[in-house]
Amino acid sequence: MSTPRLSEIMSEGPVIDGLLDIDFYKFTMGQFILKYFSKAQVRFSFVLRTKGVRLSETIPEAELRAELDRVMEMSFSRTDLRYDERMFKEDYLTHLLNLRPPRYCLSIEDGQYRIEVEGHWADVTYWETMVLSAVNELYYRNRLKAMSPGERDLVFATGITRLHNKIKVLREHPEITFTDFGTRRRFSRAWQAYVVRTLAEELPESQFLGTSNTRLAERLALLPMGTNAHELFMAVAALIGRDDRSLLTSHNLVLTKWWEMYGWGLSIALTDTFGTGFFFQDMTPSQAAEWKGLRQDSGDPIVFGEAAIAFYQNLSLDPREKLIVFSDGLDLATMIKLAKRFQGRIRTTFGWGTNLTNDLGLSPLSMVMKVTAARWEEVDDWTGTVKLSDNLAKAMGPAAEVERYKRVFGYSGNFRAECTY
Repeated sequence: MSTPRLSEIMSEGPVIDGLLDIDFYKFTMGQFILKYFSKAQVRFSFVLRTKGVRLSETIPEAELRAELDRVMEMSFSRTDLRYDERMFKEDYLTHLLNLRPPRYCLSIEDGQYRIEVEGHWADVTYWETMVLSAVNELYYRNRLKAMSPGERDLVFATGITRLHNKIKVLREHPEITFTDFGTRRRFSRAWQAYVVRTLAEELPESQFLGTSNTRLAERLALLPMGTNAHELFMAVAALIGRDDRSLLTSHNLVLTKWWEMYGWGLSIALTDTFGTGFFFQDMTPSQAAEWKGLRQDSGDPIVFGEAAIAFYQNLSLDPREKLIVFSDGLDLATMIKLAKRFQGRIRTTFGWGTNLTNDLGLSPLSMVMKVTAARWEEVDDWTGTVKLSDNLAKAMGPAAEVERYKRVFGYSGNFRAECTY
């Protein structure tokens, strides 16, 4: 019997390892959605931001359908729910036990896959990271198929070398703390598992804090990490923002309700959905004092960090007691630069994604699966969602609504940088 090659071991098996194989923030948000917006409906849509790549020319439609069909047959086990019961209420756990992922819609337009899922927000939300993981892994699996066996092994040898070089540098910088945020755009399920397991074995718990992947956290006895995403602010704004005043107040409504549900433990505020400038105007002094910190996910991270320090200082709060989670397109050099810049001025940590779990020498894809429309009832018309971002390359939404949001939220940003990840 022949010995399997490394590339064969790393490219086998299903793409999604059950419904726990998603980012932990889907569960923290899921409980929030079920409590406050259980009847609301949403539409999620897949968007490839990388130019010049036609996914349907690399991923056979039958393979993609097979993986997404597998997801539709999945359900949570009672063992899965026991893992989650520390933080979640019984009604939410019951909802998960009864959950069956709703039907997806898949088509091809101009060489690109169009993937959409509609239905109750409390059910549809879990598709996000599973669609992204499926598309990403199938893309790279098929890239590998076009290579010789030796070329395939070289890809994984490159990944292993780069990972261990990162670990070597990290040991020289114990001030760097980070979490794996790489589920959505991972090279493969097996590769992410290898990366996270290696980090857990090679680095102290004080430096490698955990993973956003709930399944890996469970299996490796790591801390599952995550709070919330743009999805909450985007969907709530579309649902209640029929007039300008309601739109303006929708943002703080999410902050207020989130604090009521989770308190200090999950009080990391994502700032850029409608522009960080607006966020610093909208977050109240009491919220700034109570919340643990902020997450930076677009724009210039140094500009953001300086603005965050000034924000706290203007409120007579000590920035050294607050935390910034940087999570936008990170690589190790950027993390070291940011940690050095803000050391002793404000606490920093990093949510390290694509460059951690998809750094094997092949060009990464930049793609998202975002909530693009919302409504209260099935008979209602859809309202398009909007994300402004601190990077105009990440902005999205119907053109007229984007302009309305810019006006209402006083958005004047002009930063634009290509989305590498």
